[in-house]
Amino acid sequence: MTLKIDIDDSAPPYEQVRARISEQARSGELPVGYRLPTVRGLAESLGLAANTVAKAYRALEADGVIETRGRHGTFVAAAGSAADRELAVAAQAYVERARRLGQGEDAALAAVRDALRAAQGE
Repeated sequence: MTLKIDIDDSAPPYEQVRARISEQARSGELPVGYRLPTVRGLAESLGLAANTVAKAYRALEADGVIETRGRHGTFVAAAGSAADRELAVAAQAYVERARRLGQGEDAALAAVRDALRAAQGE
């Protein structure tokens, strides 16, 4: 696993750790079942506080990207299930909000496409 933190990046270090592990897990660079370094181990290798890495791991676990198996360690989770469910819930909430705003399908989809393009440009 290769991670680098860019001190000049406007994103906080925990967000950089979260985003990079998430990207590597989703791309398959970190395969399902891959054992991640301990919080302290990764913090030391990146020159970060353990709490920073712990915050990133908590966010990744909440997103369904990783799973903690107690004293056995932290692993890349099987892609899908939790993340897919959360995405479906978010999509449903978005649809309901767009309807309350009086927006149709075309406008709602255009807003999503714009948001995805903006996120890719980050």
